[in-house]
Amino acid sequence: MKRAAVGFRVHSGWAALVALTVEKGAPVVLARRRVHLVDTFDYEFRQPYHTAQKLLPEKARAFVARMRNESQRLALRAIREVAANLRDQGYQLGGCGLLRSSGRPLPKLRQILASHSLIHSADGELFREAILHAAARCGLKSLTVKEREALDSASRKFRTKPSELARRIKELGRPLGAPWSEDEKLATMAAWLAAT
Repeated sequence: MKRAAVGFRVHSGWAALVALTVEKGAPVVLARRRVHLVDTFDYEFRQPYHTAQKLLPEKARAFVARMRNESQRLALRAIREVAANLRDQGYQLGGCGLLRSSGRPLPKLRQILASHSLIHSADGELFREAILHAAARCGLKSLTVKEREALDSASRKFRTKPSELARRIKELGRPLGAPWSEDEKLATMAAWLAAT
């Protein structure tokens, strides 16, 4: 079987997923989709720390734990579905690339809920950690890269100018049609880094 990798760019409650393989040094997109990381796609659940801020401490802790478990379950299901579809096409999913924020490590829940900027960071981190948890459960080797450093990292690794690399990734989406937004482009870059 040929090797493939999957890449993710995470948002609050969902992620852009792109799976690809590398043939003759060039990426070939095999799948793309939008993955929901919450069962109920509304603000209360897509922004778990924002919701927790309005709850009493014990209920806040329980709510965040529930959302963490839910997002891990949905991320695991998404990766398993993509792996099964790729296997049917003759590819073995072996790597997972994930774009990280540039944030610092998060403190304890009480401190997070006391800071609006930390709440935003924690919401994103919960969903990124769900992806990494699911990838580990599926036996995938994970690679993470800070989003703001992704283009430079990929440029160095592939020995290509950043502008040329961005052009190549943009062109990958042309035959697929819309959407091929910044989300899909960055998820592609993460997958390509994880595939090599």
